[in-house]
Amino acid sequence: MRVSFQQLAAFAAAGLFAAGALAQAKLDPSWPKALALGTASVGGTYFLYGQAWASLVNEKIGTSISAKQTQGPNQNIMLIEERKLELGMTTMGVALHAWNGSGWAKGRKYRNFRATFPMYDTPFHFVALEKSGIKSVKDLAGRKSGIGPRAGTCGTYFPLMFKALGVNTMIRNGPASDMAANLQDGRIDAFPFCAGVPVAAYAELETATKVRFFTFSEDEIRQLQQAMPELSGATIPKGTYGQQTEDHRTVGVYNFGIAHKDLPGSLVYAIMKAVLENGPRMVKGHAAARETLVENWNRNTFLPFHPGAVRYYKEKGINLPAHLVGG
Repeated sequence: MRVSFQQLAAFAAAGLFAAGALAQAKLDPSWPKALALGTASVGGTYFLYGQAWASLVNEKIGTSISAKQTQGPNQNIMLIEERKLELGMTTMGVALHAWNGSGWAKGRKYRNFRATFPMYDTPFHFVALEKSGIKSVKDLAGRKSGIGPRAGTCGTYFPLMFKALGVNTMIRNGPASDMAANLQDGRIDAFPFCAGVPVAAYAELETATKVRFFTFSEDEIRQLQQAMPELSGATIPKGTYGQQTEDHRTVGVYNFGIAHKDLPGSLVYAIMKAVLENGPRMVKGHAAARETLVENWNRNTFLPFHPGAVRYYKEKGINLPAHLVGG
């Protein structure tokens, strides 16, 4: 029997309908019909990673999660606190300040967010045009440094880092994609940033012009870790970018997914399962997802996990410390 193109299309549509119906059948009536996920600016890793995991989860469990551009971790926490977002992503240093009401939180304690799954390490690193002559962090003194959005990890930490190191550089803020364009146009002299590697804006920069990647010296790393103990050691491997010819030792902070504490536990459990059990799909969205592994739960030392996340870890045989089992 010959099958027409129209019949094939009809069969395909029926298959897609069935797949969609199956996904929708998994929806619990207690789950919100639509959810907003806070990411960060275009050109950074959060934006791409967030789109990848929202798309994956929507496909696997039938939710309607939309990835929203924000200024980054600080703003994600603030918007979750106000219930303007249900889901988000944050670096743990920023989250520590929010939980304790220290640093950027300026005395206000944010307590409506909970940890979900581990994402990846965020190393701090730098790029400048080769013709600028900038080769080290101390060379930024008296120059203009574009550090990304103000209410993000980079916007929070780089000013503190420069102060700790006694480097008087002129700070400029804006989306990562804007910082890359400003560097090419000569409106800033360097583009310090922090995100899972490779950073899309860095990769695009090096395809357009000659750049120099650089990092902190060993002495600067020691100074920074004394001033900010939440910073851990990190390495950006040689070849992460085509023009990066050696390993770069630096400091970093780990990233976690976060959720409002009142989201249904069954929903957060389903999100955990979809993300952590579909690693190859996540890596296709962004290479940083290689570190999105259940065993990295221990990179969170203070923020209570959402009950749905606790259920997932328990099923995996992980006995969480009592202070991380949050309601």
